[in-house]
Amino acid sequence: MKIGKFDLEEEVLIVAEIGNNHEGDINVAKELVRLAFQCGVDAVKFQTFKTERFVRRADAERFNRLKSFELTPSQFEALADLTRSFGLLFISTPLDLASAECLEPFVDAYKIASGDNDFYPLISRVVRTGKPVIISSGASDLEQVARTVAFVKDQWKALPVPGALAILHCVSSYPVPPGEANLGAIRLLSQWPGVTVGYSDHTMGVEACVAAVAVGARIIEKHFTLDKGFSDFRDHQLSAEPGEMRELVRRVREVTRMLGSGDKTMQPCESAGSQAVRRSIVAAADLPRGHCLQWSDLMWIRPAGGLAPGEEHRLIGKTLKRDVGFGEPLLLTDLN
Repeated sequence: MKIGKFDLEEEVLIVAEIGNNHEGDINVAKELVRLAFQCGVDAVKFQTFKTERFVRRADAERFNRLKSFELTPSQFEALADLTRSFGLLFISTPLDLASAECLEPFVDAYKIASGDNDFYPLISRVVRTGKPVIISSGASDLEQVARTVAFVKDQWKALPVPGALAILHCVSSYPVPPGEANLGAIRLLSQWPGVTVGYSDHTMGVEACVAAVAVGARIIEKHFTLDKGFSDFRDHQLSAEPGEMRELVRRVREVTRMLGSGDKTMQPCESAGSQAVRRSIVAAADLPRGHCLQWSDLMWIRPAGGLAPGEEHRLIGKTLKRDVGFGEPLLLTDLN
């Protein structure tokens, strides 16, 4: 899967999930983008919405808070320009159909929130753009994820549009207890053909993100904030501050290098010493010329250089044409 020029087959995509941690202040949003770049992430992600299109006014406390967090389409476009000036990808989660439409000209990929992974009109709207789609799987079982994946693939066929889909393992709790992170589900989701798998983290700390890469995640999304104590908005507490995000990036890059290609081949660092750790077949005693070799005449010692273990059949029953001392390699040129 590619998002812009970023190839997820080559590198793990690290996304700083700014979300609403700007709390409606465009200058805070811009500072978070700058700091995310300095931390070494590959992308930033926001949420884009008109509050009245996804929250009931009767839910007054939630409605009023989110209303105060809204940014305008022109502000998001400015954030996208700033993001790309740093060479990062710009991703956002639309929470209503109109917001999905306003993002289309400048977003690199769409993210669908866990709570909307069954909001098929919204999914259909973002799929129709032909842009990569990332869907979180929180608050879902495998059956729900399967329905969503099937829906997206059916949309691709019907439109038709080129398809690029990622499913992020996610647990929708704030925060997630370590014992319920369920990272093993990443292996299960990875079995889906044509789907890239990642991880959207709601645990405290960075350990779960690093472990997720080790079990196959190709996208890591972590909430990002200036300060965990910025306000009482819950997302700040489970977000990474800049120092923590830099550590996450460092450790994810390190574990990615450690995973290597996945092919089982001899590594360059071990090639030079491989002969020293392998064995050769040698004489287990002083053996005279004309001796007929038996199994009891053989011994296996390091380093390699003569016949290797497994080639004993080439020696047994053969006679020696020279004296061979204890510990000397038994070679085919020594045989009649």
